[in-house]
Amino acid sequence: MSQETELKLEVHPDDLTHLLAHPLLKAMAPRRERLFNTYFDTSTLALRAQRMAVRERRVGRQTLLTVKTAGQSVGGLSRRGEWEAPSRPGTFDFAALVSDPALAAQLASVAWQLVPVFRTDFTRRSWVLQHGAARVEVALDQGFIGTGNAQGKHRQPILELELELLDGPVDALLDLAHTLALGPRGQSSSALRLLPANRSKAERGYALFMGERLQPVKASALELHAGMHPAQAFRAAALSCLTHLQANEAGVLHPGPEGALPDPEFVHQARVALRRLRTGLRIFRAHLPVRFAAHWAGEWKALANQLGDARNWDVFATEWLPELMTDDLGASGAGDESTPALVDWVQGQRRAAWQRAADALGSREHALRLLAFTRAVLCLQPPDRPAAETADGRGLADWAQATLRERHAALRRQARAARRVGPEGRHALRISLKKLRYAQEFLAGVLPPKRVARSTAVLADAQALLGQLNDLTTAHTLLASVPPGPTSALVVGWQQTLQARLEAGLAGLPAMERSLEKAPTPWS
Repeated sequence: MSQETELKLEVHPDDLTHLLAHPLLKAMAPRRERLFNTYFDTSTLALRAQRMAVRERRVGRQTLLTVKTAGQSVGGLSRRGEWEAPSRPGTFDFAALVSDPALAAQLASVAWQLVPVFRTDFTRRSWVLQHGAARVEVALDQGFIGTGNAQGKHRQPILELELELLDGPVDALLDLAHTLALGPRGQSSSALRLLPANRSKAERGYALFMGERLQPVKASALELHAGMHPAQAFRAAALSCLTHLQANEAGVLHPGPEGALPDPEFVHQARVALRRLRTGLRIFRAHLPVRFAAHWAGEWKALANQLGDARNWDVFATEWLPELMTDDLGASGAGDESTPALVDWVQGQRRAAWQRAADALGSREHALRLLAFTRAVLCLQPPDRPAAETADGRGLADWAQATLRERHAALRRQARAARRVGPEGRHALRISLKKLRYAQEFLAGVLPPKRVARSTAVLADAQALLGQLNDLTTAHTLLASVPPGPTSALVVGWQQTLQARLEAGLAGLPAMERSLEKAPTPWS
């Protein structure tokens, strides 16, 4: 078995000519191949369920049988097991191909059930480059994925760059990707939109076959152990956040059917990923290089701000606007005749905000940011002997308790001032709650599970109240931006309704303060 290490990058169609003009690729003629691939699975998609792929590839007169196993993918960089050898079409001799006896037997047991599920047809231009201490195959694939189901035949374009590490360090692979992304002139101002992609052709093909649409993805649990150094814990947390972010980016970048706006949860989860990432940079800051922590905190904050408008308009348009319109109908029995014009204006603002978010996530700056951050995180190394390590191997656990104890004390002080501060102060308290909650989620693996659950539940309740108050304040502010005109009277009425709800919600702050004062701690 070979261990495949590759980096997959989506190429923007407008940047294809510039990519081919890059000096590293232009210096030699590429090898050209037409590749016809058929992916097989059982009628119940048993292989997909185990994140495996069986593929027949036809290259000229030769047929190759390939098996790929589940792997890890983050920042476009993936590692997975792979077996490939010449074969006869339709012959699945897994015993001869796969060196893992248990896996070979498992595949052999379903070989008779395998049927074609989808195909890929693309032209590959490939170069083998020596880059620093590494030898890398660079492959540019252009073509399509095709499949058929009860709804008919479907196609999806392929235009991607794959960098496979043949030998040498992974860092050189990421450095080559960054060099190519800087474009022919080698400048960030004229960089190419080579966006790291975590979905393989097989994953895309299965989704096309099943007619699956992209779905928002929540953060997965982080696995840490007590003997870890905090720098190692940050590395795991940062890569987890990056995976979370990228899993939701595609939903922001691609509009829904017939131009409909995507699910609001995509941009929400992308912002959650960014806030978790910034929390990780903050709580692990003492164990990170100073320039690294400062630079990336600023980078991710700027991106989060670029997505903020889309989230604000989503909440207003999908939650508050329908409620305000329902209140109008209930009070008067008929809606205000200016309501449709106001609704259209709100939807226009929302659509424009989503376009700005998509522009930010699809930009060349973001492509370079993802590549640079992935490389920088993978290069982080803890000291030879962790300074926080103790004889019983509880280095990270002890550090986690000390860190959270300090943050809980600071939150209690901030909560005591919640009643006398205005919207900005309440918003700051809400952000502090989120940061503490994310910090506890990061470190939950090295803390008592029941205590973490109880503590996090109290934080979540307080966060929900402050979130509602913040949404009311934001909705009031957004309505203030409506241009003067026929809708002005309606806007004033809605603002008064929102203000009344805000004042009612403020009555819950004393109880919230008391709950935070008595909140159970997540340590023993």
